[in-house]
Amino acid sequence: MGSPVVHTRAEDRERAHSLLSRHPLIDGHNDLPWALRALFGPDPATAAAGRDLLVEQPDLHTDLVKLRRGSVGGQFWSVYVPCSLTGHSAVTAVLEQVELVHELIARHPEHLALATTAEQAEQAFASGRIASLLGAEGGHCINSSLGALRALHRLGVRYLTLTHNDNTPWADSATDEPQVGGLSGFGKEVVAEMNRLGMLVDLSHVAATTMHAALDVTSAPVVFSHSSCRAITDHPRNVPDDVLERLPGNGGVLMVTFVPRFVSSAIAEWDDELADAMAQAGEKHTDLAARERFLATWSGRDRQPKATSAEVIAHLEHAREVVGVDHIGIGGDYDGCPELPQGLRDVGCYPDLFALLLGRGWSEDDLAKVAGRNVLRVLHSAEEVAAPHS
Repeated sequence: MGSPVVHTRAEDRERAHSLLSRHPLIDGHNDLPWALRALFGPDPATAAAGRDLLVEQPDLHTDLVKLRRGSVGGQFWSVYVPCSLTGHSAVTAVLEQVELVHELIARHPEHLALATTAEQAEQAFASGRIASLLGAEGGHCINSSLGALRALHRLGVRYLTLTHNDNTPWADSATDEPQVGGLSGFGKEVVAEMNRLGMLVDLSHVAATTMHAALDVTSAPVVFSHSSCRAITDHPRNVPDDVLERLPGNGGVLMVTFVPRFVSSAIAEWDDELADAMAQAGEKHTDLAARERFLATWSGRDRQPKATSAEVIAHLEHAREVVGVDHIGIGGDYDGCPELPQGLRDVGCYPDLFALLLGRGWSEDDLAKVAGRNVLRVLHSAEEVAAPHS
């Protein structure tokens, strides 16, 4: 069973709301763009217009009502491409997803503002709008082309997750059989080009060998846009301590995620059972669409444990012990998984999490760093590394 549900005190909730009104909460990963695509198809204009995000949407984790309730000051919108799309199809899909985010921003200029630099993110927050940054999830979306990578940067994308659930030809994924031993020669060129452009290297989803290889060659701080701690939950999507220990030297940030099977050991064990059952049926567990289809009829579905906000806090506190508070952020992965931990059901719940941390003795200064100051520092640093080449 998961950890017991914990409750916030009214005074801590008030302090949390005040804190997040003064210091931007910048979440590292939100899959609303793909959720809209799944509902309304690949045309960006149609998908962006499919739901009125000014009205609360009960079947989505994210809308403008919930974002405001959650005091979200900035969001990296994931322009995600599943591994089932490859080659030119993957490039087309990522461009469509980039355009979808631009469409959403254009439809809601009073609430959302495009941010391609740390300064623009800070200005958006100061103007009362939600800074909207873009992060491309899945290195296969560049189809092994540095030109495509540069084009994504020109369109506003400010991080690239080097892999998704499958390897790319040049980088090993955490959930695939290793092929290149971390990064190939071209993979190192990709990292160098991202450094030159000022694009953050995102090491969520990659194998530990790839994490180490990227840290060996990068000249700018890295991020983990939505990963938690492997020492707490032994899942390959989480980050081992020997990698975390390198973050202070690199200057990077672990953005702790809320995905239940990454934060709860009980759910991770249940998910291993699901993976075994899928393998016996000839299905691929890392194919998220196949996973959801299989789960709908699997006999073990009702045995799934529930994750809680207390388990998320355990990851945050472990990360603080290993890397220090200057290297922690938040990457919820809302609308990227079917359900979230109890107490963190949607993006409106961020103040509850910060209230719980205040109640556990975290200082307001430390929580301002976790909320957004750390990731803004990383973005500033990446821009400074790129500046001599611009």
